[in-house]
Amino acid sequence: MTRKDTAPTDLALEHRSGLPDALRVLLKEYPRTDWAAHANFRGLVQFWLDRHMMFRNILETLNRNARQCHDGALDPQVHAATLARLGSGFVNELHGHHSIEDHHYFPVLARQEPGIARGFELLDHDHHDLDRRLHGFVERANAVLQSPDGDRTSVGRFLDDLDDLGVFLDRHLVDEEELVVPVILKNGAQGLG
Repeated sequence: MTRKDTAPTDLALEHRSGLPDALRVLLKEYPRTDWAAHANFRGLVQFWLDRHMMFRNILETLNRNARQCHDGALDPQVHAATLARLGSGFVNELHGHHSIEDHHYFPVLARQEPGIARGFELLDHDHHDLDRRLHGFVERANAVLQSPDGDRTSVGRFLDDLDDLGVFLDRHLVDEEELVVPVILKNGAQGLG
């Protein structure tokens, strides 16, 4: 997918509260409450939503552990071991997930529904914005890992980054689900697998 360097300011991930109505046209025909009952739900859609839930769950676990470490309820070395394992997996899996979407899924979906192709460009832009945020996540996580005694300041900064990343990632995932899933439910998964 060809990425534009910037998204319109009002549609940038940090400024939007959802997709504009012009990109939600298929969501009206395929509301979230009906997704699981649709014939095209099993397979790719279910897998896609499971991956999104995995990202949310990992962030929730990282946040809970960091909060407990910060408050003295979790041993810093246990926190560091879990952070190293989950944090690394989270970043690698999210990068891989976004790469497949940007280079394969989004172009196919945009061709299937050219009327909402702008939405896939927006999601691609989100991925680049999230990459920058993930860089900060890695820096803050490394600061925690390099502080063997669980320095409260490092953990506190990491918590702040986690909170911000969680808000922006969830906004992106919800928007992506509301754009992508209806297209797949309507057209099936042909060309995507």
